[in-house]
Amino acid sequence: MSSPSLAPPRRRHLGRTLALLAFAQLITALDFNIVFVALPEIGRDLGFSAHTLQWVTSAYAVTYGGFLLLGGRAADLLGRRRLFVVALLLYALSSLVGGLAENAGLLIAARAVQGLGGALLFPATLSLVNTLFAEGAERNRALAIWSGAGASGLCLGSLLGGLLTDAFGWEAVFYVNVPLAGGAALLAFAFIPADGARQRGRSFDLPGAVTATAGVTLLAFALIQGPESGWTSPVILASFALATALLAAFLAIEARSSDPLMPLRLLGNRSLSRAMAITLIFGATFSALPYFLTLYLKNMPLGKLLTRCSFSPV
Repeated sequence: MSSPSLAPPRRRHLGRTLALLAFAQLITALDFNIVFVALPEIGRDLGFSAHTLQWVTSAYAVTYGGFLLLGGRAADLLGRRRLFVVALLLYALSSLVGGLAENAGLLIAARAVQGLGGALLFPATLSLVNTLFAEGAERNRALAIWSGAGASGLCLGSLLGGLLTDAFGWEAVFYVNVPLAGGAALLAFAFIPADGARQRGRSFDLPGAVTATAGVTLLAFALIQGPESGWTSPVILASFALATALLAAFLAIEARSSDPLMPLRLLGNRSLSRAMAITLIFGATFSALPYFLTLYLKNMPLGKLLTRCSFSPV
């Protein structure tokens, strides 16, 4: 997609625009890991069990993944800057509620809204990078900076979460997002061009969005809750069955839709299919390690930890 023509003053602001978009991507990635170090304190204060505690991280990831397709379509139809601002405000509001939460249910709900904010923010920022920067070296450089900001957010999340938790308590890992996301939302009006006329002739594909989101959410619920409820419990078996039915319905809807949320022809692209398979394997393996290692290292007595980390004489 070619870059739209921008007035000279706007083009001179592209450096600041890219910095803002990269910062927004950093916020999205940051919230995956920032709660890890705070999890033991959150569990003790709000009464989470060992199994339900993972919903503090999973609620974010499930809603993020479930609404991502709808977020991309919303950015196209409602306007990229509009969605960018709305998503950041959702982040700020849900982070404030998360920091003020006094029970487990409210905190999980706040994390779910944060995930929704991420699902709206990620496609909006990526679309803005692709439309504001000219195809070629300029866009490639912008995508590299934007991607690097996301990777940095994943790395900084655990470090920043630990510093904030030790200095101010677990609530600080949520409060920090309020000025960051709120400030970025305000800067958007200065650094991101206003949206043009809304697109006509396209739909949200709500049946596809509902079935995909509900199917992914139920599948994640079954995988997360299975160890506690039992893999053969009626609730878990029903969740697996309903998730399978909903995802099958999603594929059927997309195959027949004139304006599909996810064109199935994309799955025929071998490069894309392989990249998706690699991402799935990475997410199911390495991405799960920070959660478990953080809890393991935080809960192990220091003397025992040092003993296990030391080398035994041969």
